[in-house]
Amino acid sequence: MRDYQLAQINILRFRREKDDPANSDFMKALDPVNALADEAPGFIWRLVGDGNDAIDIDPVPDDPRLAVNMSVWEDVQSLGNFVYKNSEHLAIMRRRKEWAEHIAVYQALWWVPAGHIPSVKEGLDKIESLKEHGATAEAFTFRKPFDAPDGTPATPVLDECA
Repeated sequence: MRDYQLAQINILRFRREKDDPANSDFMKALDPVNALADEAPGFIWRLVGDGNDAIDIDPVPDDPRLAVNMSVWEDVQSLGNFVYKNSEHLAIMRRRKEWAEHIAVYQALWWVPAGHIPSVKEGLDKIESLKEHGATAEAFTFRKPFDAPDGTPATPVLDECA
């Protein structure tokens, strides 16, 4: 087992209330796509609320249309393979603009000690760090990944997925 694992957060601000019928295709896709993630090589953990997803978690109390997704993976490669090579996940990503407002920085990746389960606050702080400082070892992107603190290389994923 490695000393570090990869955590990720991505956020989405719905154009309408979460339960609006305009979001029904997105909501219907949550369980099947989450099931695929749960079985994907390298998957370790994902944030779950009262249901089988995190949609009911309000990461920012005064922003009820904001949704959060967090997970932990073995490495950048395994997360990248799921995000960019899984056809069902890609189908939802390609339709993101139908449901979501534009957010300049909506995802962050970072290394955590093996076994650490990141909090939503920790994830939101990583997005803020990425906004303020760009990609650093503290918070980075698929386009500019950083190696783990133990030296495990972070193989770029987007070059081979593009």
